[in-house]
Parts: sequence; structure tokens; C-alpha cells
Amino acid sequence: MELKTGAYILRFQNGGFHVEKNGKCLYFNHRPIYVSVKTYGAINEFRDCAYDTLQHNETGILAEGHFRTDNGSILFIRDLYSIHQGVLKIARKVIVEKASQDDLGFQTKIFFYQALSDALTDFFYFSPGQWYRHNEFAGAHALGKNMDLQYYYRKETYSGLPMFAMQHIDSGETISMSRWAANATLPSLDRTATENYAYVDPKMTVGSFGVSKAKPEALTYTYYGHKIATALPKTQCDGVSIDYIYPAVNGQTPTAARGPFNVDLPLRNITWVHPMREGFAQEYAVAVSFAQYADFNTMMRMTWREVYPRLKDRLFEVDNALLFDNMMKFLKTVTKQFDTAWGTPFVAQLPDFDPNSFSAEIGFVGQQTGIGYQLLRWGVMNSDEDAVKKGLGILDYWANETMTETGCPRVWVHLSTHQFEPQPQWIREIGDGLEAILDAYVFEKKRGIVHQNWLDYCIKTADWLVAMQNEDGSLYRSYHYDNSVCMDSKASTPCVIRFLIQMYLVTKHKVYLDAAVRAGAWSYEHMYLGFEYRGGTCDQSDVLDKESGIYCLFAFMALYDISGEKRWLDAACGAADYVETFTFVWNFPVYMPYPNHPFVRNHISGQSNVTVGAGGGDVYMAACSYTYYRLYLLTGDHQYCDFAEFINRNCKQANDIDGSCGYRYIGMVNEGGSFSEQQYTGRYHWLPWCTFVEVDPASRFYDTFGLHEIEDIEKLPLAERQRCNRIYDNYAPVE
Repeated sequence: MELKTGAYILRFQNGGFHVEKNGKCLYFNHRPIYVSVKTYGAINEFRDCAYDTLQHNETGILAEGHFRTDNGSILFIRDLYSIHQGVLKIARKVIVEKASQDDLGFQTKIFFYQALSDALTDFFYFSPGQWYRHNEFAGAHALGKNMDLQYYYRKETYSGLPMFAMQHIDSGETISMSRWAANATLPSLDRTATENYAYVDPKMTVGSFGVSKAKPEALTYTYYGHKIATALPKTQCDGVSIDYIYPAVNGQTPTAARGPFNVDLPLRNITWVHPMREGFAQEYAVAVSFAQYADFNTMMRMTWREVYPRLKDRLFEVDNALLFDNMMKFLKTVTKQFDTAWGTPFVAQLPDFDPNSFSAEIGFVGQQTGIGYQLLRWGVMNSDEDAVKKGLGILDYWANETMTETGCPRVWVHLSTHQFEPQPQWIREIGDGLEAILDAYVFEKKRGIVHQNWLDYCIKTADWLVAMQNEDGSLYRSYHYDNSVCMDSKASTPCVIRFLIQMYLVTKHKVYLDAAVRAGAWSYEHMYLGFEYRGGTCDQSDVLDKESGIYCLFAFMALYDISGEKRWLDAACGAADYVETFTFVWNFPVYMPYPNHPFVRNHISGQSNVTVGAGGGDVYMAACSYTYYRLYLLTGDHQYCDFAEFINRNCKQANDIDGSCGYRYIGMVNEGGSFSEQQYTGRYHWLPWCTFVEVDPASRFYDTFGLHEIEDIEKLPLAERQRCNRIYDNYAPVE
């Protein structure tokens, strides 16, 4: 018996199967029925066996079998294999026919062994937001940091799409598994899984994807991370396998040491099982795809895009023009004056907007000059003198009072106490803050108003960046105020490229363009080709993350806009493909403890992981809708248009868009939180960046295309949209 999908043939024989291509076996499973049992002694014992029967039916191949535990429990397993639009679907049903009192719970697994190699390091891995290649630049607690373990599992609710792919490095042969449908439900809410144990939960409908190289032994972890291995003499293991285990496992993942016990490299391993109860049934389905790709970037892009349309959440209904105006009214209201200093709170608790601090950053989390520019622009366009006054107040304060003798601004001040804060000169902060001041200068100059203090501030900073640039084109991530190096990572180099290019357009000083190109060349080699998308934020260590990819996207797009060189467009697409995979495109239910939070009624789709390995996410992808749409116009790749529309709408699900959620101000948005365990936890507060990353692309859409909604922009003639997309043709004011 066999099923075909493209060049790949799935052959069944002797109660198992193998997948071949051109007569060569790539994947196999001699014993597809796998059951892990939680015994009364709280040991998770596992074994597998072959199917009893195989038969063709009208839709595919039906495989059935029974599994008997050592304690006498009996499970019936029925798997239906079928092909749908080139994708293999495996639909499974498991029924407990007999239950022993010594068996407490069970898991099952759909899995494929690798025939090309049994070495974990011979493969690249892709788990959205969790695992890229070998996670070389991820944090210490990420999957794959220790490749000597047996299991690498993460709940599918940690990823933007519930999927996992592995690619044989030498051949490029790739197998990808994903959940067939986005039909997860809430687990039991009357229990808490916090320790390294197996928890019985009849309501758990979430599984885990991953890879394993199991040994015939049961692993039991103590709460403080010590491993106890128990031999399983009846169990066979055949090497490296890609797995979907149901219900879920989070493990074996590194964790922090716990208590006074000396455990080297403690591990976390939490398991959920279904009750071994007569009549209890499991039902789930996965999709499996086979393909061959030339490199990891292509594999990541194509496997993501195969799952994307099948599991993408519905589009959120939002009036972006109205929301933009409401957010600007909100920013105007909460911007306050402290003598010569102007700005918003650094943080305010929700739902009543209780300000906790007036610590202010020029960029990054604070985005003060960006908010200043947006208030000025919106105030002028709407004849709102109060907004104009506050926007000018913010911009003049930073330009007049924060420049240092070395030629670089202080990036962090406390407004209400009029004191500078002891933060280094972050390159990310400088890129954010100075670009906004330059945009404000250009906006005013086009109206015939010259703010020479703003331009001088930008020139001094740009000259400092040129002077500090390393021979290889990079800049260090941060500096002390005596120009000595604070953090010798170079990962923030892309953050100032767009500012330098726009400084060249305004001043015509080619030294700025040359510096931007040199920084771009370093970023191309290390970030794009080397996949070193790390160090994007100022409050995380130098680890693989989302925002570093976003700033590479901004930088490479700006380099392409100014030069038209294809390499920059290729790099922009590479960064865009990477960043997209951090976004929760599918939806699953999450319990909300805050009655006024929009997620009580809205979906979590549109949120995005912050760093690789994190659970839950924030609203930062809202910053990218304009750029993805522009990338679509440059490439003709409709995926970028579809995704731009998705984040332009679904990211706003975290906003109180019309006041009905009960936030103090219409348009307010919660920063983010952890929700991958399906119970929302986190910082229930607003930070300035949360609103800025939504108003910034909204204003850019309007300034470029005259509209806020992508659906409306798409109705314009293509030639007109492409003409508008040449944003640097008219960026600089005409002298």
C-alpha cells in the first residue's frame, strides 16, 4: 500500500511505513503506535508497536491496532492517512478500552524517524519563535542549546504557528509537521502545573512538536531538576525522530538552579497526560510535508507559508483611521510639562492609567521624540494647537538639553526630577530618537519653518556615529559617555542605517551615505547571511530576537530605496521572512484574569514572541505593517501584502478601540504578557512604545498613499502605488 505526494512515496508494510524518494528511504517508522503511560509510581514508561491491520478506504489508508500496557490497560488506535493538496494528513483517534488502576494517564505520539542520519547536529531546526538552525545565538534556556539530550519539546502554543520542521543539512531534505486545524480548547483551570511532573488533565487539547533521540529508559525529574533514569527493557528506539506528542510536554529544557541542591545543568520537564479511564478518547490530526530546499532561509520561508493559510486567524475588524485619531488624542492628553521638560509617563498601570514613572527614553521603550514628531504632525494637520505645542516641547527639550560634549545625546532622563539616568549610549536608542527628530525637521522645513537646533542636533550625532564606526563598518551596541565601549557586541549596527541615509538626503553629505553602506555590508554578512538577528532590545542580553530582525528589515529596505541594489532587497526579504515567524498567526483560547482587558473578547493573534524561546508576546509587530506592504510592492510577493494586512488589523486586538473594554482612554493598549500556557500573566500596563508602534505606520501609510487601510490602498492603480512607494524621491525638502 502506498500514498504519493510529489516525488515522495509513503509505503506501508509489516505494520509500519517508510518514505522514499527516487528509491531512497528518507524517513521510516516500524512501530507507529507509541504510548507513554504515567504509572501509579509516577513513572512515565513508553513503548511502541506496529499496526495490527492496514487497508485502503475511499479517502486513504486506514491503520488500526491495539496497545497493551504492562499493567493490563488496553488502548485502541485508529489512524487515517490521506493526501490533501500535496500534504499528508494523519487523523488519529485513541480509545481506552480497558483501564488498570495502576495506570494513571497516557500520551500518544505521531512521529517519523530520520533515515539519513542519527546525529542531532546533522539537521537544522525551525520552530517559529523557538528554534532557528542550531539556536547558536539564542539564550541559555532555549531549545537546542544542549544537543546531548533525548527530548526537545515545546508546547505548540509557544509558536506563532503550531509547526516544527527539520532539514538535513547536507541534502536539504526537509520534513515539516503542523497541527491540522486551529481547534485547541482551554485546559482545566482548577489546577497548576509548576513542577517537573506529569499532570493528568482530561481537558488538555494542546500537544508539543519537537525532535527526540530517545533511549530505552523512562526519565523522571525531581522538582529541583535532578534526572532519574529507569531502564525499559521492552522498549526499542531507532534514532532521531520528528515528533508530535499529545497531550503536551515542555522539556527537556534548561532551567535555573533551584534550592540549595547542587545540580549541574538542571532541566525542566513538565508533562501532561490524559486520564487512563475506560471510554476516554483522544482525537487529533497533523499535517506532514516533505520537500527539499537549498538552504535554511528557504526552508523556513516555505514551511511557514505552507501552514500559514490553513491556520491563519480571521481578520480583526478595526477602523484604523479612527483608532489613529483616538490614539493621538490620548497621547496629547497624557503628555505633561515639567518646566522645560515635556513627555509622557514611562509606564502607567491599566485599566485606569495610573502613571508610575516619568523616566523618559529618547527611543526604544520610551520613544519620546517619535511621539513628539507624531504630536506635531497630527496637530498641524488637525489645527490642534495644544498637540503642536506639546510636540514642539518634547522635540525642543531633547535637542536643547540632552547633547553631551562628546557629540552624542543622553538617551535616558527622568523628566519630573530633571535628572539624567545612568544608562549608556545605546545605538538602538540613538537610531530611534534621532530619526524622529530628523523626520520632524523635514516636516517643518517643507512648511517653510526651519528648526536649526534640531538639524544641528542630528548633525552632531551623525558625525559622532561616523567617528565611532569600526573599520569593518559596525558600531558597538553601546558606549559610555567618554566614548569608551560599554558592550562590545556589534549587533545593533542596523539600528542607525536608516537615520544615516536620511541624513544624507537632507544634508547631501556623502559621508553619511558611505557610513550607512558600510554598516549595511557588515549587517548583510553577519545578520542576513550569518543569521545573527540578535541584540535588538536594550533590556535583554545579546540573544536571538524579533526586533533585531525588524531593524535589519528597516535598514535593508532603506539601503535598497537609496541604491536600487538587489542584494539589499534580498536581505530585506530574508529579514522579513524571519521576523514574520515570530507572530502569532493562529489563535487559541487564553484565560484572562483582567475583566477590562481586550483579550477577554478578542483573540491573541497579532501578538509576537520577543526573544527566541519566550512564551507569549507583545504588540511590536504593529510597527511593521507599512514596511511589509512596501516590500510587497517592491517584490510582487503577495504573502507580504497578506501579512501586512493581518498585522495592520490583528495587532489592534490588544487595544480598547472604542472604549467598550473599560480602559480610561480610548485607544490604550496593553504592552504584552505571557499566554502560551493559556492563562494570561504579565505586566498589565501601558508603555509609550506600545502606542508609538501603532501610530508610526499609520502616519506613514497616510503620508505615502493617502489612506490608512491596505484594503483601500489596494484599490489604487498599481502604477500609482509603485510611484508613491518611491519614498526617497521627495523625502528631503527642496532648497
